[in-house]
Amino acid sequence: MAAGPDELWTIEEAAAFLRVEKGTLYAWRKRHYGPPAGRVGRHLRYDSAAVRAWFRNQEAA
Repeated sequence: MAAGPDELWTIEEAAAFLRVEKGTLYAWRKRHYGPPAGRVGRHLRYDSAAVRAWFRNQEAA
């Protein structure tokens, strides 16, 4: 998965990067946890840079 710095990921792509199930991202979102996502119409999109930043912050905790 070659991503540019400003690329938007689908929930499947974000889940693949984090190596979690798609359902895990949905559950995290419901609990206000996990990387931030936005809506494009009815579809969730994840900013690849925000997902990476969220992940780095988890490593430090």
